[in-house]
Amino acid sequence: MASEKTNVKKRRKWGRDDTELSLLALPTTVWYILFCFAPMFGIIIAFKNYKVHGGFIQSFLQSEWVGFENFKFLFSSKDIWLIIRNTLGYNIVFIILGIVVPVAAAIAIGQLHSKKLAKAYQTAMFMPYFLSWVVVSALVWAFLSYDKGLINGMLESWGMDRQQWYMKPMMWPPFLVFMNLWKGVGYGMVVYLATITGIDKTYYEAAGIDGATIWQQIRYITLPLMKTVIIMMFIMNVGRIFYSDFGLFFQVPRDSNSLYDYVYTLDVYVYKQLKTSTTGMAAAAAFVQSVAGCITILTANAIVRKVDRESAMI
Repeated sequence: MASEKTNVKKRRKWGRDDTELSLLALPTTVWYILFCFAPMFGIIIAFKNYKVHGGFIQSFLQSEWVGFENFKFLFSSKDIWLIIRNTLGYNIVFIILGIVVPVAAAIAIGQLHSKKLAKAYQTAMFMPYFLSWVVVSALVWAFLSYDKGLINGMLESWGMDRQQWYMKPMMWPPFLVFMNLWKGVGYGMVVYLATITGIDKTYYEAAGIDGATIWQQIRYITLPLMKTVIIMMFIMNVGRIFYSDFGLFFQVPRDSNSLYDYVYTLDVYVYKQLKTSTTGMAAAAAFVQSVAGCITILTANAIVRKVDRESAMI
């Protein structure tokens, strides 16, 4: 017994490895404290009628407490259910396609025998991820502009009428889904491709000897071994189901009034509240987003833990 206690004490002693790992984690820890935890103090603005009276501290102290008035304004807005519908509707589609398409692309590239060709496809699909939505919106405008757009120029050359693409609401939901996939599929594919690369090749060799086809190897080896990463990515995406990509829904449609019912999401609402109303109302909307996102990610993780405990994040 005495020797066991001595061993426990030795294991708990702070060692050189702990120091090195702590130093490696220090920059990230400082970054999170400064940019993630410290700004949480600003949540209080959601409960104030925030007015600028000089510096931030002075403005914060002199602004009037209004309790939940800012939240009442948010939920009494005539557009609140439209906003929630758009935000949740798009994100549900993004989550489903954001898993299915990258996984399929990663598996397809993993099956290529030519490593150079695989690298070329991987690079081509990953490049759009580095473009900002401002740049993408300029490219979309170059195609869809009424006067100088490439598509309208082609239509006119074929004897057809020019189209007001920014005034055709029904076209935009599938187009926005396509743009989201075009920009983000490369990043997701790299994550899943790294998982596929890490799978032991002897599994495939044994399956090939037993006569398993490519589809059977994918179904019974690749997908089961990717399950943990897929579930982790799913949980992380579910945590942002009440957030929307501001650039996608504001920059790409160029804030067109004709598309209001199809592009008005919570992030666009927060931005417009900052322009036209008080900071407290925008802070209240952002606070609701954060709380709802926290609840959804914990709920999704709890469900996953009930089904498969090893695949849960916490």
